[in-house]
Amino acid sequence: MNYQGTLSKMQTEFGNPIQYYLVFENSFLNLNQLLGKPMEIELQGYQCLNCGKAKKIFRQGFCYDCFMSSPAVGDWIMKPELSTAHLDVEDRDLEYEKRVQLQPHVVYLALSSEVKVGVTRKTQVPTRWIDQGAVQAIPIVEVPNRYLAGITEVALKNHFADKTNWQKMLKNEYLEMDLIAERNKVFDWLPTEVKDYFPKEEKIIQLDFPVLQYPKKVTSLNLDKTPNFSGTLTGIKGQYLLFEDGTVFNVRTYEGYVVKMSL
Repeated sequence: MNYQGTLSKMQTEFGNPIQYYLVFENSFLNLNQLLGKPMEIELQGYQCLNCGKAKKIFRQGFCYDCFMSSPAVGDWIMKPELSTAHLDVEDRDLEYEKRVQLQPHVVYLALSSEVKVGVTRKTQVPTRWIDQGAVQAIPIVEVPNRYLAGITEVALKNHFADKTNWQKMLKNEYLEMDLIAERNKVFDWLPTEVKDYFPKEEKIIQLDFPVLQYPKKVTSLNLDKTPNFSGTLTGIKGQYLLFEDGTVFNVRTYEGYVVKMSL
C-alpha cells in the first residue's frame, strides 16, 4: 500500500501508549499499526507549507522567502522573551502575533534526557511534551501571555537545561529525577511579576511511547543524501520514527518534503 503527500509534524493522541498519525492532504496513516513491519520512504520533491509552491525547503517546512517573511516563524517563536504583542508592538504581523502571544502559556519542567525547562501554549499541553519525547512533565506556572513565559524560561535556564539531548532521548537514557521536588525549588528564581502565578501543587504527567525496542546507537536519516530508505519500524518517540537498524527519522525536520511511503 502506498501513501504520498507533504510531510508535516506527526499528529498525536494522548493515551497509553500515545497514538501517532501522519496526515496528508487526502489521507492519514496511524503509525502505531505499523510497528514491527517494513516501510519504505522515498523523496518525491518539496512543497512549502506556507505558500504551497514546489520550492526547496529552507527551514521549518518553509521556503526561504516565506521563512523570512511569515509571522509564524518570527524570532519570538524560538525566543518567547522577544514577544512584544502585549506592548502593541508589531514584529511581522501584529494581528497574528496578538492571536498567538496573548493567550495562556505554560512554563514547565520535562524529563527526556535530563530535566529541561520549556514554554508552550496551554492549548499545546501535552502535545509539546510528546513532541519532545519527555517521559514525564510537570507545569511550573501558567501565565497570560508569551512574554511572561519567556522571561520565566530565561530565569530558569540558569538552573535547568533548555535543550534535549536527542540521542539519549531516543535511546531512552535519562536521569531518574523527582520532578515535584525540582519544581518546588524554583519559586525564588521566578521573575517578580510571575510569582503570583505559581500554584502550590501540580501533578506529574507520565508519557508512554509506542516503542518495541530502543536503539543502542542512532543514525539520522538525511532524505537529501538518502532519498530512498527501507527499514522495519520498531518505535515512535518525540517526532522520530525508530527503525530496527538504528536509523532514526525526524519527521519534524523534513516538514515540507513530499514523500511516498510504501508499506
